[in-house]
Formats: sequence, C-alpha cells, structure tokens
Amino acid sequence: MFYHLMGTVADLEPNLAVIDCGGVGFAVNVSANTAGRLNRGAQTKLYISEQIREDAFDLYGFSTAAEKRCFEMLLAVSGVGPKAALAILSVNTPEGVSMAVLTDDEKALTAAAGVGKRLAQRIILELKDKLKKQAPELVLSESGPAVPVGEEGHSKLADVTSALTVLGYSRAECTAAMRGLDLDTLSLEDAIRAALRNMMK
Repeated sequence: MFYHLMGTVADLEPNLAVIDCGGVGFAVNVSANTAGRLNRGAQTKLYISEQIREDAFDLYGFSTAAEKRCFEMLLAVSGVGPKAALAILSVNTPEGVSMAVLTDDEKALTAAAGVGKRLAQRIILELKDKLKKQAPELVLSESGPAVPVGEEGHSKLADVTSALTVLGYSRAECTAAMRGLDLDTLSLEDAIRAALRNMMK
C-alpha cells in the first residue's frame, strides 16, 4: 500500500504527473490544484490514494494530506467516482468543499466538470451529517472550559469544527483558532475563513 511518493517530476500532463522514484516512473493522477504546485524536474512529495479495480490499478496523488482526505471522503458518496472527485478538487480546495457542503452551496460543486445538480445535492446530503458528526458536541481546550458562545454560536461552533477536523486539524488546534471569534455575529463562511487565517499565523 502506498502512503506517499517522493521523487522527481519527470513529466506533467493535464491531470497527470509522472514521478521518478529511483528510476521507476509512477503515473499519478492529480488535481489541477496539485498540478499547479508541481514543476518538471523538481523534487516533490505526493500523498497517494490507491484505487484498485479488476482491470486497473490507479494512483491519485495530492500535495497535501487534507486534499487526499477530502478526495477519499468524496469517494464515499454514492455516484462519485475518482474522476468526479478529482474534478471537484480541481476547482475547490478541501476547505472550499467542506464549506460548500456545510452551506448547501451547490454551485461550488457543479463548477466541476461532469458534476450536475443532482450529484451536488447528493454530495451535500450524504456528507453534511458526516461532517457534523465528526465535531464533538462541545469543543474543549486542553486545559479549560468550552469556548463561550450563545445558542446560535454553539451550533456554528460545531459546523466550523467539522470543516476543520475533516482537514486534519485537532480539537486543540480548532479551539485555539476560534478563540476570540464572535461566532454569534459571523456567518459560517466568515467564521471558517477567520479560523483558517488564525491557523496560518
């Protein structure tokens, strides 16, 4: 089982990168976002998702672990295959996909080639509860009480935490990122953006 590949970018084609690892060239399907970070002749590391069928053994590579997790989350939706998942991640970041699901933003998903309205609705329907269940009922700091927010803010707190945890952030990191945010007045989209900005500091 592959976890990641480290090697030289030997060739680049639309949605495909050939990674030379010790003289062996691996053909790896990549999103437009990942492809944009690769340069022919440069060293790279790609997180790998294997898709094995009777007639094929395909590798899908991503520049971040968050993008790989998002890809595999999309594949869990009935009707979403690797091509559709890769198309979605070619026009959206993992954060954008989480935000689209939590805010019922069909347009963000249908912007991907081959993704129609019905499939976008199914993605939102099947992933929304899953994202919310990944968030604990209360987000606790490691050494203190829950972040103080009102009833509306508490619901938003769970939604923001869901969007961040699916990207691989820990509860402690989520709590730290949301500290000081006024969740009662911020929209969900603005709260997620603000928390992500805090993560980057």
